[in-house]
Amino acid sequence: MVTRRAFVKTSLATLALSAVPRSAWAAGPPSIGLQLYSVRKQAQAELPSVLAKIKQIGYDEVETYWNLYSHPAPELRRMISDAGLRVPSGHFDYEKVESSFDYAHQLGVSYMVCPMLPDNMQASSLDAFKQAADKFNHWGEQAQKAGFRFAFHNHNYEFRKFGSATGYETLIAQTDPKLVWFELDCYWVTQAGLNPVDMLKSLGNRVRMLHIKDRLPGVATSQKLDKTAEHFTEVGTGTLDFKAIAAAARSIGVEHYFVEQDEISKPVYESLTISLKNAKRLLAA
Repeated sequence: MVTRRAFVKTSLATLALSAVPRSAWAAGPPSIGLQLYSVRKQAQAELPSVLAKIKQIGYDEVETYWNLYSHPAPELRRMISDAGLRVPSGHFDYEKVESSFDYAHQLGVSYMVCPMLPDNMQASSLDAFKQAADKFNHWGEQAQKAGFRFAFHNHNYEFRKFGSATGYETLIAQTDPKLVWFELDCYWVTQAGLNPVDMLKSLGNRVRMLHIKDRLPGVATSQKLDKTAEHFTEVGTGTLDFKAIAAAARSIGVEHYFVEQDEISKPVYESLTISLKNAKRLLAA
């Protein structure tokens, strides 16, 4: 069983792997990207015009997701490039990672990200997370051979306790820091009842990317992934302390920041504009 002592020991060891360079944006805001899942309805209809609008709003990068892979990788890469955007990262379903290394290579991503575990693994037992950790180590090795890195993106369910350990602690402790990296979703960490600043400090330079989304005030935390856990709002209009998050992220050299809002109630591009404007202000040094 993974103990808290083992988890902390692994986290501290990670910090010592190498000297983390100061972020290139120490004197100003970082380049901010958009996880395209936020505009999934629009992207399904007319992706090139959606990408052009995202660039017009002021985003520099995009992170792709599974439904976009109906486009051949060179075509998707060209559409993103033609819009003046970069694609450093893409989300690939757990069940399809094994068959997607060539696609990810052709797309040109630096990070191949598994966004979540299958439903039947999320709340079953620590054994499910140990099984996932074994897969992640294997995929991390395959990704390294293909010229990029493998990472995992969290939700809230990973922070449920099974005895003395959580699923997330198990993933951290049983994956190789040289092969498996993390994309920390600040909303879902907060929704689970934890502090993303503490999490960044614990994980150190294994966190290479952040999902930045905000959370409404006065709502209950939870560790079950369902509709009752969805309290999304535009960056800078909720309760997350992005100034503190940015300071912690700078200290460990986080590379990429993606706005994501799973559900949007405002007009979509108005929402994305608000989030970007506030993110640039709040994440600036």
